[in-house]
Amino acid sequence: MRVLMRVSIPVEAGNRAIKDGSLERTMMNAVERLRPEATYFFTDHGQRTALIAFDMKNVSDMPAIAEPFFMELNASVEWFPAMSPDDLKKGLSGMMENQAAMRR
Repeated sequence: MRVLMRVSIPVEAGNRAIKDGSLERTMMNAVERLRPEATYFFTDHGQRTALIAFDMKNVSDMPAIAEPFFMELNASVEWFPAMSPDDLKKGLSGMMENQAAMRR
């Protein structure tokens, strides 16, 4: 399942993590492990934030993916299931077929 994961790092924790090298190490380890289709870094509500789009094989992978961010960066992690344009087209087509079948 394609997932967008937002990682937000509080300012003080981020400052410490930059100084001790754990911010770069944690982010690069995640990129190597997840092999995301896209990764962006920006600020959101005054916090350092990453948005990582990747394929999650199983929801049971969530703790292993999120814990390094929690433990090393004091970050918050949010998950958003996401569709590609092809996924949306397929979903809408299936929805229309189901509605037509229910009308019969």
